[in-house]
Amino acid sequence: MDAPLLVIAAGGTGGHMFPAQALAEEMLARGWRVKLATDARGARYAGGFPQAVERQVTAAGTFAQGSWLARIAAPFAIAWGTISTLWSMRRDRPACVAGFGGYPALPAMIAAAILGTPRLIHEQNGVLGRVNRSFATRVDAVVCGVWPTPLPEDARAFHLGNPVREEVLAQADAPYLPPGDHPMGLLVIGGSQGAGVFARVVPSAIALLPEEMRARLRLSQQVRPEDMARVQDAYAEMGVAADLRGFFEDVPQRLAEATLVVSRAGAGSIADITVIGRPSILVPYPFAADDHQAANAAGLVQAGGAFMIREDELTPETLAGHVAAILSDPEGAEAMAEASRGRGRPDAAAELAELVERLGASRARLASPREKRA
Repeated sequence: MDAPLLVIAAGGTGGHMFPAQALAEEMLARGWRVKLATDARGARYAGGFPQAVERQVTAAGTFAQGSWLARIAAPFAIAWGTISTLWSMRRDRPACVAGFGGYPALPAMIAAAILGTPRLIHEQNGVLGRVNRSFATRVDAVVCGVWPTPLPEDARAFHLGNPVREEVLAQADAPYLPPGDHPMGLLVIGGSQGAGVFARVVPSAIALLPEEMRARLRLSQQVRPEDMARVQDAYAEMGVAADLRGFFEDVPQRLAEATLVVSRAGAGSIADITVIGRPSILVPYPFAADDHQAANAAGLVQAGGAFMIREDELTPETLAGHVAAILSDPEGAEAMAEASRGRGRPDAAAELAELVERLGASRARLASPREKRA
């Protein structure tokens, strides 16, 4: 008898793909077959998926982005993608379909609804994205990565957290070394949407730190190519040891070695930071839909694991003040690390996998209509 099949529908950005990858890894370990349904753009973020995951690249489109011609073509692309996905699902029936948002998830989610396949959506952020919002009352479960997440009244909600990849889980027990009279790791990450403002503000903030603190820094910063030379020169002039790259392949390792993290407030970044348990300064991306990055950060800030600085308040002086306060207070930094770890959900992928198995085994309604687990 063939192993049950999970179709994962995701795409658009790494924020959608990383938790999808974590679920794929867990389901493969449980003996399931896994297929990733995405579009050409989403496939570019799928390099970390295990080789055993089959890729199904189909047409998709969005009404919210691109040229007027692309928007006109969007419904035709979605229709064609849905037809091809329907054909694929009829030939190889999935036991469950899991959508992680992003417009590339549309064809598979529509096809699953047409076929009556058990299905769920996972929302990474504290505000439902457009695609997930459209399916929230049409699926068997809405899994929330951040709680509370406002949902339609009829949605069947489960707070399980954001799944993290195996390479993050491998660092979950890495001990935290508080700041002191030794090298201190400062990790600055933010993706393509965050690197620009950090390139402008962080070097100036570092220059304002006490000289003895600056000398102990071991800085890793994500920097866009167009900013690289200027930022390199700034740190070289200060004598700061800085590893600057456009993209870090080893973020989990760098998180484990960090004394402090400066980051955008993407749901995936916060999930990684809290599973490993590190103090952070979060700067929400101001143009995120419905200000969802601020919603992502709120719980961690309230728990005492992070400070949040709005971008319009992000000056070198403000950032330097926060960095200096944390790095000059070992007990406070250690308390922040513990609070951060307390918000982590290292079991998120396993709990999501259990929900997939329950859905795959039965079409019966789930026991709890609106679970509100903190």
